Amino acid sequence: MVKLRLMRMGKKKQPTYRIVAADARSPRDGRFIEIVGTYEPRQEPSVVNVDNDKAVKWLVTGAQPTERVEKLLKISGAWDEFLAAKAAK
Repeated sequence: MVKLRLMRMGKKKQPTYRIVAADARSPRDGRFIEIVGTYEPRQEPSVVNVDNDKAVKWLVTGAQPTERVEKLLKISGAWDEFLAAKAAK
């Protein structure tokens, strides 16, 4: 099963995250399939960069987002695109 989740990057006490599509069995910072976007919570306001096309592609094929990633996808607008694509089927 594929999950969309956060992968921690950055120095100690200065996290930045990649939003990645990864196998659910792989470790948090381990192997991933594709980078979907980035999240920088320490900036004011926090920065979310998501490739909506990639995110929607993974969601349509059955990838499950974590709670935090789902919130970030709603902020970027990818979640609404996914729901529209799902309703169109």
